[in-house]
Order: sequence, then C-alpha cells, then structure tokens
Amino acid sequence: MKFERSWVKRRLSSSIYHYNLTFDMDKQRHYITDTTDLETDGAKVMAEVNGQEIAVYRLDGEYYAIANFCPHQSGPLCEGNRKGKVDLGEDGWNVEYSEEIYVECPWHSWMFDIKTGEHAVDDRYRVPTYDVEIEDEKVYVIR
Repeated sequence: MKFERSWVKRRLSSSIYHYNLTFDMDKQRHYITDTTDLETDGAKVMAEVNGQEIAVYRLDGEYYAIANFCPHQSGPLCEGNRKGKVDLGEDGWNVEYSEEIYVECPWHSWMFDIKTGEHAVDDRYRVPTYDVEIEDEKVYVIR
C-alpha cells in the first residue's frame, strides 16, 4: 500500500518547487551483501535500494544502514569519512573526541550519526536510517 502526497512550496524569489512524498507501508527486505564484505569494524558497503543509495556500516559488531543523502545540498553523504564528534572538555579548554559514529558529508562537512541519522549539532536535521537483518551471513536492509 502506498500513500502519496503532493504540495507546492513558494520561495521569496517566486520560484515554485513541487515535492512528491511517497510512503511505502509494505516494507520489503533487500539483499545488500554478505557479512564477509563487512568483516572489520568501520567497514562500509554502498547499494541502491528502490532508487535510493544506502550505505551499510559495521560499527562495534552491529550493522547500520543510512541514506547516502545530505539534506543540506543533496550531497553524497556516505562518500565522506567517519568522524568522532569534537567537544570541549569539562575545563573548557581540552578537546575531547567521541567514538567515530558520525559520517561527514564531503561537500560541506555536515555530520550525521550513522546509528540514528541525527545531525551532530542541530536536531532539526536527520537522515533516514533503515533496519538491518542478518540471516545465513547475508545482510538485508528493510525498506
């Protein structure tokens, strides 16, 4: 079952942008790769699922899938490097790094959490994430 919704958004320049959203209520399981392609921690495999590029990462022995799309300017998010989030220490001077669970867009350095899709700094932005299933050493994404 699919639900479609369209609307028109006007900008100050009087340009008209038309958006189509499609929500697929019947999620399907899509084969991506074998677990042998994701043996090491931090490994990544890219695949296309229903016209959407998706990256599957292995982090801490778990598998995560995230859309290869940066909401900033439609950049190829997952072509960027994995990074840790940089924070100031409690003393306000020392820099602390979190574990490398963020992917940084190669176009403008926007960073998103691979596990949740959340932007590293601004909670108004999020990238779609997908469930991953492992069966008989095969990796599947649910979309």
